Amino acid sequence: MTDGIAWDPLHRELDRWQAAGRVARFWLRDDDAVEPTPALETLMALTGESEVPLTLAVIPGLTGETLAARLAEETSVAVAVHGWSHTNHGGPQGKKQELGGERPAEAVLGELREGFRLLQRLHSARFLPLLVPPWNRIDAALIPALPALGFAALSVYGRAKQDGPMPRINTHVDIIDWHGTRGGRGEAELVAELVAELRDRFAGSGEPVGVLTHHLVHDAAALDFLSALFAVTGRHPAVRWSAASELLGP
Repeated sequence: MTDGIAWDPLHRELDRWQAAGRVARFWLRDDDAVEPTPALETLMALTGESEVPLTLAVIPGLTGETLAARLAEETSVAVAVHGWSHTNHGGPQGKKQELGGERPAEAVLGELREGFRLLQRLHSARFLPLLVPPWNRIDAALIPALPALGFAALSVYGRAKQDGPMPRINTHVDIIDWHGTRGGRGEAELVAELVAELRDRFAGSGEPVGVLTHHLVHDAAALDFLSALFAVTGRHPAVRWSAASELLGP
């Protein structure tokens, strides 16, 4: 599958990076982890075989010791804070949002403080002070308070704006068709998005390309795409898959 015509644009773009003596950085974020499941096992087996570091955005209010015990065996899996309980407080007319909406800031920040401490305790060896807001949304007024809770960076979706109070480590290519099949998106469409992101980076942006997955809804199309992506990028000298801990810096 990796030598199919759909992947030719990515091959060509990566060859351009190689010819220029440059290396493109990728990172992988998977959302909504709570407990060990067959779907999570499949994803971790795939990333482990491909030597791709995996960042799991774990929902603190729904998780516990079972997931912690399972991840203790994994050396290339990191844990980020995925809000508190992935509960929508956005109201019936608004977009889904847990971190903000009409709730008092102290209530939201209190939950984030508790979630940070819980995951730090459960996953001490692989915990990251990285906040991943559910649905990739957070009230901008809350962001200046995040460093005092211990957070070092924020990860949402889209090109990062680095002019605020909190560094961004964003994702840019979501492999799930949320408005259609709710399974994996088309291969050619995803490859085109990856190429567009790489062209932006080649023109000067130093931001790593973030690939976003959701293991609980992965179907055959999603897994086939990831397998092909890891195969193409894994053997190309112009690609480096980075751990989120590297992107956070010292």
